[in-house]
Amino acid sequence: MALTVAPSPVTESATTRPGRSCLGSSRVAFSATLAANETMDARRRRGEPVLPMGFGEAGLPAHPLLREALADAAGYTSYGPVAGHPRLREAAASYWGRRGLPTDADLVVAGPGSKALLFGLVSAIGGDVAVTRPSWVSYAAQAALAGHVAHFVPGDAGVPDAGELARTVSAARTAGRRVRSVIVTLPDNPTGRVAPPAAVRDLCSVADRHDLIIISDEIYRDLVHDGQAGFASPASLAPERTVVTTGLSKNLALGGWRLGVARMPDGWLGRELAGRLAGVGSEIWSAPAGPVQQAAAVAFGEPPALAERVALSRRLHARVAQQVALRFAKGGASVPAPQAAFYVYPDFSPLADVLLERHGISGDDGLAALLLARYGVCVLPGSAFGEQGGRLRLRAATSLLYGETEAQRSAALDAADPCSLPWIAASLDRLDEVLAELTG
Repeated sequence: MALTVAPSPVTESATTRPGRSCLGSSRVAFSATLAANETMDARRRRGEPVLPMGFGEAGLPAHPLLREALADAAGYTSYGPVAGHPRLREAAASYWGRRGLPTDADLVVAGPGSKALLFGLVSAIGGDVAVTRPSWVSYAAQAALAGHVAHFVPGDAGVPDAGELARTVSAARTAGRRVRSVIVTLPDNPTGRVAPPAAVRDLCSVADRHDLIIISDEIYRDLVHDGQAGFASPASLAPERTVVTTGLSKNLALGGWRLGVARMPDGWLGRELAGRLAGVGSEIWSAPAGPVQQAAAVAFGEPPALAERVALSRRLHARVAQQVALRFAKGGASVPAPQAAFYVYPDFSPLADVLLERHGISGDDGLAALLLARYGVCVLPGSAFGEQGGRLRLRAATSLLYGETEAQRSAALDAADPCSLPWIAASLDRLDEVLAELTG
């Protein structure tokens, strides 16, 4: 789905309507994930059945403690510091400190969501960007918006293959292009996987050899299904060249509050980047919303009630994602076991002949389109995440299956066996039916 503006007919007078020459050639495609969400909303408004697995929203109600904190902070109406209120930056520093990353609060920059911070970082660093294939839809788009080139590098679980990364950076420089940063996602969206520590170490080695800044998007860190088992942040291995971003949208399901934080590298680079990022923020968002910052300071302080909420959400995400993965596997797809967050990444390549013969489908775009148009199942094609054409991979987000109402979602959060709840069980049964009909 592209965001376009239709030109005026040539018969229109330039004095009454803008002519063809007033717009440049640049167009920004509408984000695939947000387009999926709007498509689902439109289908619901028309009364059409939907199975919403396209949008990566955490799908849970805000904790009462945070609602109260937000209401209490309604009087914070001033812009405040561009980098964020000191209380929030100190709380974020303590959050990382509890995860083995001692952090200077002066090297924390807050913004209106980690997405805005990622764009600000790409702009502040300059140069081309290396991204994993597959990777989250916005990395390459943001590089293009900043006037840079995104170089896709084959990889797995959000981290590019180290050898391929080194070759890509060298080839780009030979061609006169300077790759200055590499973005990784730990844990990963779209695959729901956690990169092994060895892959992260190899990444850091290549980054050191080629003088790359690592931007580590760790928005899902608290949602590793097996706690923190096996998680390695490049900030622990290469602290002098790694930026870490996170926020409240996933672990505490506060996407609409739009609050993210970035941890700058140690040393001179961190101080320089903090200043540059604050400069970008001063011209784009001025400052994050004041009341949200105060509530976010409570969240990053991790009081016991919120720590329990994150643990319950982690359990819920794991159990529903595992069941959805089993359904896709039962339908004949190859499915990596989900390890984090609420994503499943089935590969329908084993069913390529069946899909071509029964439906004339030879790629993921056609498969996703058929599932939506015929069955009301919204998933995203792997091509939205940089997969090359002809693949049959899809990303399914499982977190909007938790219920239509706040009461249902709360019940899912508290349930020891959420997949036995009638509304979640009905969605899983519907997925079984669709896959059976799709493949025969």
